[in-house]
Order: sequence, then C-alpha cells, then structure tokens
Amino acid sequence: MAKAKKQPRPKAITPKGFRDYFGEEVTQRTHMLAAIAEVYHHYGFDALESSAVETVEALGKFLPDVDRPNAGVFAWQEADENDPEGKPGDWMALRYDLTAPLARVYAQHRNELPNPYRRYAMGPVWRNEKPGPGRYRQFYQCDADTVGTASMAADAEICMMLSDTLERVGIPRGDYLVRVNNRKVLNGVLEAMGLAEDDPKRDDVLRTIDKFDKVGETGVRELLGKGRLDASGAYIDGVGLEPQQAEPVLAFLTSKGDTVAETMTNLRAAVGDSKVGQEGITELEQMGALFAAAGYGDDRILIDPSIVRGLGYYTGPVFEAELTFEIFDEKGRKRQFGSVAGGGRYDGLVKRFTGQEVPAVGLSIGVDRLLAALREKGRLSATPTGPVVVTVMDRDRMADYQSMVAELRAEGIRAEVYLGNPKNFGNQLKYADKRHSPVAVIEGGDEKERGVIQIKDLILGAKLAESATLEEWKERPSQFEVPRTELVAKVRDILASQAKDQEG
Repeated sequence: MAKAKKQPRPKAITPKGFRDYFGEEVTQRTHMLAAIAEVYHHYGFDALESSAVETVEALGKFLPDVDRPNAGVFAWQEADENDPEGKPGDWMALRYDLTAPLARVYAQHRNELPNPYRRYAMGPVWRNEKPGPGRYRQFYQCDADTVGTASMAADAEICMMLSDTLERVGIPRGDYLVRVNNRKVLNGVLEAMGLAEDDPKRDDVLRTIDKFDKVGETGVRELLGKGRLDASGAYIDGVGLEPQQAEPVLAFLTSKGDTVAETMTNLRAAVGDSKVGQEGITELEQMGALFAAAGYGDDRILIDPSIVRGLGYYTGPVFEAELTFEIFDEKGRKRQFGSVAGGGRYDGLVKRFTGQEVPAVGLSIGVDRLLAALREKGRLSATPTGPVVVTVMDRDRMADYQSMVAELRAEGIRAEVYLGNPKNFGNQLKYADKRHSPVAVIEGGDEKERGVIQIKDLILGAKLAESATLEEWKERPSQFEVPRTELVAKVRDILASQAKDQEG
C-alpha cells in the first residue's frame, strides 16, 4: 500500500501587498481616529459603518477597468442560489473606498435619512493593485461627507473641519495648509482654449496640468506644445497645441496673487467668457468669504489654482491638505512631507442609483500617512506603555496574585499576572521588558509572611542600567518595599512620577 503523501506545512508569511499591525501601531491609530471622530461629531456628523462588501455593479465606475470587474478590486462571482443549474450570480467585491458605499447607502435609505445627510466613516479598504514601498493593498481611510445640498457652505465647512482635525491630532498651525480650487474653473479654461467636452485633447491637457508641480510653467508650456526632454534625456511628445491656444492654461496655473481678490481677477481673465468658469470663480469667492467670516485665514486655508487633484472625478470645489514641514527622504534629501488628505464636490455619484442628480461633498484622510506625519513631529509616543506585571514567585498562590491584579484594574490601572513558567524569575522580568511594562510587583514567601510587597520601577531601573553616570537617577530608588495594603497607592505614585519625567 502506497504511503500517504505528507502535506507540506503552510508558509508563515504575510500575503504580498499586506502587512500585520501590532499593539503599538494599533493603539496609536485607535487614539488618532478617536480624536478625528471627536472633531467630526463636534461638527454634527454621524457615524456610519457600511458593509465591507459591495456588488461590483454598485462600485461601478470606480473600477480601473469596468470590462474586467475583478481588476483593481478583490472580487468573486457568487452562485445563483435560485438557479437549479447553479449558474453564476452577482459579482461581489471588497470595497474600493468609502465613498461608493455611501452612495449606495444614501440611495437605498434616503427616505429615512435626514436631508442633508452628514456622515463620517472610518475603516479598511482594499485595492487589488501592484504593491510598492509604503503602498499596501489594504489600508485605512477616514471620510466625512455631506449629501443633499449644493450650498458652498457645505464645502467650506468640510475644509474648516479638515483644518480643525489636523490641529486636533497634533499638526500645529503653520505646519499644514488646506488648498482649495474648483473644477468648474478648469472647465472654463478648457472652453476658453476651444476644446469641446468630447475633444480627446482635454484628457491630455489635464494630465499635463497635473505635472505643473514637477516641471513648472516652462515644462507645461513645452508639454502643451511640441514636447520636451525629461531629466533622463528622453523626449516626451507634447499635446500639440498652438502657443496662443495654450495661454489660458498657463494663465490659470499662474493666477495665484498676493490676495484672494487678485487671484480671482486673474482667474476671470483666464476663463474669459466661459459661463461655467465664471460660476466656479463665484463659488470660490463664496467659500473665501465664509473662511474669512469664521476666522480661517490664508495661514490655514488658501484659494490656490495649482491644486488639480482628481479633477476628472470632482464636479466643483476640490481641496487638499498639505503638510508643509520638511523631512528627509530615504536618500537623505530634504523634502516637504506632502499631502495627507483631500476631497471635493461630486454631484453625479448618487445619480447612478436614483437617476437624479444629488449634490455631495466630502473629504478623505489617509490614515497611515497622517500617522507617519505625527511620528515625524514627535506627536506619537515612540515607546508604548505596557501593563503593570505581577510576577509569580509561588505558583500555588496564583489566587493571591490574581487578587492584586484585580485591585489594580479596579482602580483603572492596566495590569496582568505573569502566565508563563514562573521557575526563572529573570525570564519574568525579561517578559515585562518586552511588554514595555512600567512596574513589576513581587511577593515571595517572605514578603507574604511579613505582609509586604516589592514594587520595582522598571523605567528607572532601565535608565540606571543604561548609564552609571546618571547621578540624578541614582539618588532615587528603583525598588520599594511597602505594606501589601498600599499596592495601588504606590503603583499610582510611580506611574505619576514616570509621566512627569516623560513630560520633562
């Protein structure tokens, strides 16, 4: 009889494009999201948790390739349970973002929801795209949207809320800027250029505008014309516009003046007689007036025509939160941190479900990027605080140790009993070190008889071990013997002392 083939063990490896998050990172993200939710809630937005799975039909145009519904998203086809032959049913997919589910939810429940509907949502999204450095297939988004009003007050409010959110989580004023533009203004520029809506050159012009930050005015001028040599010496073909035809785009990109009024004057010249362009400028003026009335100056929110994010998707105002402080890249070069959030008005999204246009505006914060920014600013603790560890000197007295832990927890102090093999006390302290524990509690047989306990300040002990020259630390004991009845009080004193040292 043939011997059964042994099944190979599965590889313990994270799937490509995904990663695992451990205690410190999860805790930091949870705290940051709680702070963001606090601001959103303060502004009157309600939480929404929609399904992580949507039909591909509902995701619709957000897929990179609608002819291949499983491209760009993680998708599968269900079996039709009502078909006796088991024919394939609907295509399902993990959500690609948090906006498409909102459109479905609003269309489905609009008769029960208040109008306008203001909601925020936080959670993971999945994209079946090629992973790269810092680019994962699962990541967190943090959105807030207002659906059901065309008022520019809604757009202005979203921008002001974004400003408040950045400051609330620890990005100080002066280290960020919310930049605002309007898609209608660009549409007016394209009209002034004589490019109809069905002209294929419109997309080429949009792609060229998006390169303004990299190649500057001269580079855009060349790319709108015959083309240019890039940094590597390769020749890039241009859009093929005549110099005069390209002028409205260049006027648009260089229209930012010293004041909002000057910027608006320059934009009106760039769009010429275009009705939609003039409408977009009026909307920007309205938003600017609302910012000024609420006390949000140019140091926080700025009308900036150079912002062109997502201009193929948005239908009105667009905005982007940029962090302006410098960091060093992997090659040691200085650069600005860059964008951590953005959004705008998208009035055509719900129409896919209802047949009627429903105005909407929203923002999305890149959670991982914002966390990285907070780490750069030193606004996140580099070393997490673990639980107080009650060591086990006598395994037959586990009830005594559990009693200590219960007392600490009852007083709001994070604590645990060591549950490994207690034979080697050194291993218990190594465990406490791995857990970043601030305090260890020790009660052996001798301490039990005398009614006392030993409480070890692990943070101070580590500092003493690092350097024998720290005289200011040497003057303070790192281990205390106190009556058993003073367990909670002494632990609380040590934790307070550690917190004071950290602040200092």
